[in-house]
Amino acid sequence: MSMSETGSSERLHGLDALRGAALLLGVVLHGSMSFFPTQIWIVGDDQRSVWASGLFFVIHLFRMTTFFLIAGLFAHMMLGRAGVWGFVKNRLVRIAAPLAVFWGPVLTAIVVVLIWNAGLQGMTAADAPPTPEYDWTNIPLTHLWFLWVLLIFYVALLVLRAPFVLLDRTGAWGRVINRMTAGLIGPWGPFVLGAPLALALWFQPNWIAFFGVPTPDAGLIPNTPALVGFGLAFGFGALLDRRRDLLARIQAWWPAYLGLAIGAGATALMLAGGPDPRLIPLTDPTTKAMAAAAFGVATYASAFAAMALALRFFGGHSRTPRYLADASYWIYIVHLPLVMAAQVLVQDWAMAWPVKLGLVVGGVLAVSVASYELLIRHSFMGRWLNGRRVPWRKPVPNAFSPAE
Repeated sequence: MSMSETGSSERLHGLDALRGAALLLGVVLHGSMSFFPTQIWIVGDDQRSVWASGLFFVIHLFRMTTFFLIAGLFAHMMLGRAGVWGFVKNRLVRIAAPLAVFWGPVLTAIVVVLIWNAGLQGMTAADAPPTPEYDWTNIPLTHLWFLWVLLIFYVALLVLRAPFVLLDRTGAWGRVINRMTAGLIGPWGPFVLGAPLALALWFQPNWIAFFGVPTPDAGLIPNTPALVGFGLAFGFGALLDRRRDLLARIQAWWPAYLGLAIGAGATALMLAGGPDPRLIPLTDPTTKAMAAAAFGVATYASAFAAMALALRFFGGHSRTPRYLADASYWIYIVHLPLVMAAQVLVQDWAMAWPVKLGLVVGGVLAVSVASYELLIRHSFMGRWLNGRRVPWRKPVPNAFSPAE
């Protein structure tokens, strides 16, 4: 399907802006972690607030589910446009290769910041914990875990699609699936999609409810809630590409999705212990079941609300959102050690935490956007990461970002 055939070209600008925003919000999310009331991060600022942990909760609730929902839509679109082998080649170059190239330097930079901060805290080598033994079950993927999970979902898409294409020669199965997809568009959709995630969360051992879907950043096999929650979002996004006309229906339901996200999200936060998080697993079966159900609904309701609002208010092409969407891939790759370094710098400054957070986020974005403009956008790196090299002083629309 081409954009002209679907009549959805303007709507896709909104999805692309949302995709970039989901990555850029990672800078805010990680920046807020040093200000939690209870220290959970390697940098503990002297300014703490429940508002910081509340900000983290809101962003974490919808960010990556939204990203994978859009990623599935664009993956299915690319597969139809490029074919299987073109799709595989594209994903290896623009997803697998960046993971292989940047994982080592990023992890090294994180370790350097850890050592620097430990020295500032008066720690010596004797105070360091024993060096862990890493294998495929606990390898630290850092914040680049999303690239690894994307690769898993791409393989799953190809494996599940192949027999469907062979068996559905008349299109009968496809029409059934299209009707099922349409049936999930409405305020009942988050309840249906959230049920498997709720079940996975309830069965997850040692689940700390405040963090919702556990981040699959350690080991090559993602935890079950992440596979279920993000996998369902990715799969539903792929199905939406078959019925791109449903994007208009999603947009029309934005008040219901937003209200449901706020209600279910507030319930989930209350059951998790409030914005001053309980960093211990839920053990009471009833409380855990209610919290899991609330998180299941809130996760998908907030993702649909974000998509609906992006379609409604950011559907037109605009140069600045387009630029930031293109830059977001590079920014997200390099941001975490920069955030940590900035947190180390400001941790003892006599300023309110929102000011410090603004300095951290603003400084990291300034450095990473400058490096994108000077080193990536106009060089061979831009062709590698974004799909094309943009000549100096010649704007080019519609470059690549990682979900595309």
